[in-house]
Amino acid sequence: MSDKSSPVKYFLSGGFGGVCTVLAGHPMDTIKVRLQTMPLPQPGETALYKGTWDCFKKTVQNEGFRGLYKGMSAPLTGVAPIFAISFFGFGLGKKLIKSDDNQVLTKPELFAAGAFSGVFTTSIMAPGERIKCLLQIQQGGNMPKKYNGMLDCARKLYAEGGIRSIYKGSIATILRDVPASGMYFMTYEWIKEVLVPEDASNKLKMMATIVAGGCAGIANWLVGMPADVLKSRLQTAPEGTYPNGMRDVFKQLMEKEGPTALYKGVTPVMIRAFPANAACFVGFEFAIKFLDWVAPNL
Repeated sequence: MSDKSSPVKYFLSGGFGGVCTVLAGHPMDTIKVRLQTMPLPQPGETALYKGTWDCFKKTVQNEGFRGLYKGMSAPLTGVAPIFAISFFGFGLGKKLIKSDDNQVLTKPELFAAGAFSGVFTTSIMAPGERIKCLLQIQQGGNMPKKYNGMLDCARKLYAEGGIRSIYKGSIATILRDVPASGMYFMTYEWIKEVLVPEDASNKLKMMATIVAGGCAGIANWLVGMPADVLKSRLQTAPEGTYPNGMRDVFKQLMEKEGPTALYKGVTPVMIRAFPANAACFVGFEFAIKFLDWVAPNL
């Protein structure tokens, strides 16, 4: 990433990178949420999904390929501002940490700047995630639908519990995004630094962006996955299921499923993480170079 580009350029370029992320990664995100939120089988019953491939196959069989893109309107509508604010927060965090423009940030300082960006995004991310998850767990076929799209879901949530219902899971979202964002941006900068020498060709720089972006996505989810599982369960549960919020979700999950459940859905997440985040950073780098060319003083 260019350290000389302004936070405004980070904002605009991050938005474009976010759109690239959703288009590349939403199908595996749908699989992840369905695996995380499927009901526990009763004694003698088989699980709704045996794993990632079984979930993928049943979704396509029952709902067609469009079923993999269920709920995409929510993140696609929110993702441009979410990623824009995230990258803006990272750019601003770097500016605040630096004592002068030529200072090279250490890895902990890059982590801190990235974590700073995670705080910025929650106001948009939490309601978008709530709506997305509720739409994603709706099954196709003859199953009745409670929500007919993003706006209908938001309207019904507001009618049921007001603004608090729409923002259900905000604390879980913060606990996921702050450390995960720190790891995300630090990993990208670190790997890019290792892979790209000063005299690198444009082709090598592009390959390094793909590798560093993909690895950043994997690092992000390794850190953020446990909080994401708790968030998904909390946000999709009927009102009153978890009166004490995340504490009740965590307690019930540990009692019934054990610690490994904190990484439920990890396979589709990791399959999605590399291409989706590689696409994000390729989009970001392309956009910021374009802005540096057309508006050098922005």
